Amino acid sequence: MLNAIRGWKVRHWIRLCSNQAEDLLRTTVFAVSSGHGVSGVAVIRVTGPETSQAVRLMTKTNSLPKPRYASLKKIYQPSTGDIIDKGLILWFPGPHSFTGEDLAEFHVHGGSAVIEGMLTSLQEVDGLYPAMAGDFTRRAFENGKLDLTEVEGLGDLIHAQTEAQRKQAIRQMDGHLSQMYKKWSKSLLKCVADIEATIDFSEDIIEDGIIENVQDTVTGIAKEVRNHLEDRRKGQRPAAIVSPVEGTTRDVVETAVNIGGYPVLFSDTAGIRPSLDPVEKEGIKRAKSRISTADFVLLVHDLSKYNVSNMDSLLESTVKMLSKHKDDDMELHYDENIDYLIVLNKADLVSNKMALQMKEILANKGMDVCIISCESGDGIENLTKLLSEKMKDICGDPVIGNPSITQTRHRFHLTEALKSLEMFVKMANDGFEDHDLVLGAEELRIALGEFSRITGNIGTEDILDVIFRDFCIGK
Repeated sequence: MLNAIRGWKVRHWIRLCSNQAEDLLRTTVFAVSSGHGVSGVAVIRVTGPETSQAVRLMTKTNSLPKPRYASLKKIYQPSTGDIIDKGLILWFPGPHSFTGEDLAEFHVHGGSAVIEGMLTSLQEVDGLYPAMAGDFTRRAFENGKLDLTEVEGLGDLIHAQTEAQRKQAIRQMDGHLSQMYKKWSKSLLKCVADIEATIDFSEDIIEDGIIENVQDTVTGIAKEVRNHLEDRRKGQRPAAIVSPVEGTTRDVVETAVNIGGYPVLFSDTAGIRPSLDPVEKEGIKRAKSRISTADFVLLVHDLSKYNVSNMDSLLESTVKMLSKHKDDDMELHYDENIDYLIVLNKADLVSNKMALQMKEILANKGMDVCIISCESGDGIENLTKLLSEKMKDICGDPVIGNPSITQTRHRFHLTEALKSLEMFVKMANDGFEDHDLVLGAEELRIALGEFSRITGNIGTEDILDVIFRDFCIGK
């Protein structure tokens, strides 16, 4: 057993010292893909040029299973001939597999002894090495089965915790995002070719209006990129909701909640009211700071403290909560950019008629209002429905329109591309009088390079490790 562990570590060390793409594709790797721990079934994946040999040795047969069919086989340890388990084997010959190369899956019982026996047996096969994190998906990328945006979509799907995240990840994994970027790249590539032709050949050969056509195309692409960057939807980022409640809260208490399939971060803060207590004043300061950065604000009022005749005090309290200023001595200004909902709580302490009258007064002033009772639970379902609709508005429907930007690197490359596109448009508007046409072509090449870096067509080696390191072993 000690020798087996030592052999495993030596092979893993060799893999660490030889991690270039060309070396990666020459090796055959294996790993448990179904997660760790005892389970009913464990899935062990093998991929690479020696996969077929591993299947033959561990099934003691000269023939391979029928491709893409589950075959029930006895599985043996090559060195001793002992039976490890009886399980299903799936054989996917390359290039028609997830990785684009020969791939096999062993579906065995999920006990620790069986898994250990399988891994020990696989390492006995010449040319097989333990997989590193993301090896299988990286091979799929290197073999052209996935581009980088699809790889990231797969990673998002694995880590998705809500329905909206799952839907969005599925769209990205299916290539919706890369199709849009590739469409821009294809159009831009044509523009670069036309500009290069104009530079390299005499004007007699080039059709009239080429530069104008390129300018129109680039202007259109720049507009689409700008709209994509300015999309109000937040992608995967959780929407932050602040709920100021008058009381003894001194610090910000946060909890993550699934609202309508969207991951929402609730921040419960100190209530905003006049106070001489230095600790509470600090809590109020933090509350107003959190309000200024929130995507949506819940302003919770105690309904029992107001009536139809003193609604002005409730309105004044609302304005104070939304004020840009933290100092009560300064003139208060309502920040119209803050999206909020007034929640009138403790409806169980007032009559239904009184509550509806107060709601109507606020609604007539253009305020969104919801009446609830945390004590009885009345109105909570309606509040949840309102929040779900608001989250859909903030984050967007993941199955409608263009996919949202979910990766920081996408935004960076798109921003850089937009700078170059806008620079070319500026040069074109100047008639290239003060700019050489060659410089304009270079701006288009830069933009094209930024698009290509998103999908992984060029210049990707420096970001591959960052992307794949978040994948688990066996994926």
